[in-house]
Amino acid sequence: MRTPALERLRAGGKAALAQALAALEAEPRAPATLALLEKAFAQPRGRVLGLTGPPGVGKSTLLAALVRGWREGGYSVGVVAVDPSSRRSGGALLGDRTRLDLDPEDAGVFVRSLAARERLGGLADLCPATVTLMRALFDRVVVETVGVGQSETEIADLADLVLLALQPAAGDLLQFLKAGILEIPDLAVVTKADLGEVAERTRRELELAIRRGAVGLARPVLKVAASRGEGVVALLGAIEEALQQLEQSGELAARRARQAEAWLMAMVREDYGRFGLRQLRAIAPELPAGSPFARFAAFCERLGI
Repeated sequence: MRTPALERLRAGGKAALAQALAALEAEPRAPATLALLEKAFAQPRGRVLGLTGPPGVGKSTLLAALVRGWREGGYSVGVVAVDPSSRRSGGALLGDRTRLDLDPEDAGVFVRSLAARERLGGLADLCPATVTLMRALFDRVVVETVGVGQSETEIADLADLVLLALQPAAGDLLQFLKAGILEIPDLAVVTKADLGEVAERTRRELELAIRRGAVGLARPVLKVAASRGEGVVALLGAIEEALQQLEQSGELAARRARQAEAWLMAMVREDYGRFGLRQLRAIAPELPAGSPFARFAAFCERLGI
């Protein structure tokens, strides 16, 4: 399957992007695919938001509200929705997109569903490549993870900014404090704010848990009732402000550099296991600088595999 060049993707709309993502899934290590990803990696147009939280918290409703807000502001938006897979069949319903109340005729919004398959951590194996391609085409890219618990923190290896969503009465302070997931969000939000005092109590508990966390960052905890549009404008403002701060401080570039290394290791581990990782550690300094996709190709060439 022929992979369209990046320039044709920008001009070809949703159909061209769907074709490219299908080629990426069918032949993720093909030279044409890696060349396209290398080019996309070097031209990151957009910013990537990771949206994570437990099942039932209302991530899809919140995501739809954020997308509508960005579209009203003139931003194009790409969405990567990761769905859980059956342990028995390996299949996935890919139902997240059906819960997104968005205009299917809007050319400025593209939604891609991915099945987590056997992978834990809330993501799918194709997420890094998919996000690399989509952030070269859209102003904002959102990755909605599988509903996660206390330790699924892989979204930090993918997103520029991580937003954690929790619902009222999601757990007491001890539950928040022991949750490894509290170490990764840049912003936190309590959904279903229309529940009143119980939502405010959860917000206070979460804010206290974050202040007591190991990272010790002063991250705001907001409340939204996305189905009613309450708090969405404030959340969008907080996201944009946080992105601007990350960029101005140099942290955004540093995060993407760390993520590139993590993606390279993930590709090597997926294809060649522990043997590959040992070889990578041995020859990593000899690999050319650049995208993880170009470095992976050089790694394979270097080892003759």
